[in-house]
Amino acid sequence: MAAKPAARSVDGIGAGAVKVAVPETFPELLTQIRARFDTLSPSHKLLAERVMADPETVAFMTISELASAVGVNEATVVRFSSGLGLKGYPGLTKLCRERLQEQAQMLRRFDRLEQMGDSAAEMIKRTVELDQSNISRTFARIDDATWDSAVAQLAGAARVHVMGMRKTHGPAYLLGYLLRLLREDVEIITASLGGLTDEMRRVRPGDCFVAVSIHRYSTATVRAAEWAHQCGAHVIAMTDNPSSPLAKWADDVFYLDASSTSVLRSMTAFTSLSQALANGVAQIKGHSVRDTLLLEERLLQDFGVYSAEASPPEPR
Repeated sequence: MAAKPAARSVDGIGAGAVKVAVPETFPELLTQIRARFDTLSPSHKLLAERVMADPETVAFMTISELASAVGVNEATVVRFSSGLGLKGYPGLTKLCRERLQEQAQMLRRFDRLEQMGDSAAEMIKRTVELDQSNISRTFARIDDATWDSAVAQLAGAARVHVMGMRKTHGPAYLLGYLLRLLREDVEIITASLGGLTDEMRRVRPGDCFVAVSIHRYSTATVRAAEWAHQCGAHVIAMTDNPSSPLAKWADDVFYLDASSTSVLRSMTAFTSLSQALANGVAQIKGHSVRDTLLLEERLLQDFGVYSAEASPPEPR
């Protein structure tokens, strides 16, 4: 069998571009686009955003359809594709279609679900299968370096700030709550009563800032992530796709699936990742967590936070 040829290098797109390896997979394409996004021309940025946010549609668009959808001419689409080292526009759609092939198993499952009726039992089954897929796909794409970096920051940063608005407030609150059980100096940012600026004033260099948002992205969360980045905090983003504005300001990014059986997007994967990150912090903190949790338990008992439970019935 002939050896696989070494990856080619070409002049990249964007101002001051340098020779880069030609992307051979869709993830490599995303990595390359994100790395050079700030140097792209306005028209190339529009194309990059469309490819990152909606590769499924791009995969089957003609060059004229993509140009029309984005508002550029066909020559710009060709230059954008060639600048990435691809063999013109067909090379771009090839990678997008390969991504679809990798998702074939999930798509076949979704097709089966779509053919089901709307009975309660069938709706429950559809929801469970999609959420299982959301979790599996989310955790499968997390690389070790991102995980290790994020958990180390959540465990060791001087202070941790967690922010999620509207629908993402739930998993953001859960992460903040769990971290508070494991370590000191954890803030859950709520931006209530117009107090976002007061809360952001406490962000310092060396802190860790977690931003959680999905499309349509909360302006407050995006602006807060940018501010935290500029302040020198380590920013962790939990979001839905590479075109998310949070990705620009994040040191570590987790991309989570939020597919659902209705227009209400699922937060199951976000909740699972919050739990997993807290478990990772507990593992790093080791024996110190035990002392913290014992103190927490004593406080709960002394303040009567929970109602007294009835004694279990005697076995017969």
